[in-house]
Amino acid sequence: MPYKNNTDLPDSVKNHLPKHAQDIYREAFNHAFEQYKSPKKRRDNDSRETVLHIK
Repeated sequence: MPYKNNTDLPDSVKNHLPKHAQDIYREAFNHAFEQYKSPKKRRDNDSRETVLHIK
């Protein structure tokens, strides 16, 4: 799910990155989330959750 603002970011991001870096992280995450919305654009047509758990 896309992040509306930096307060929605995971604690690991909020606690370790400066504000400007959090902005960059949020924008990059939201862009990737939208870009790979279609299963056809994901590797092996996996769900987003499956892709996150592949090592």
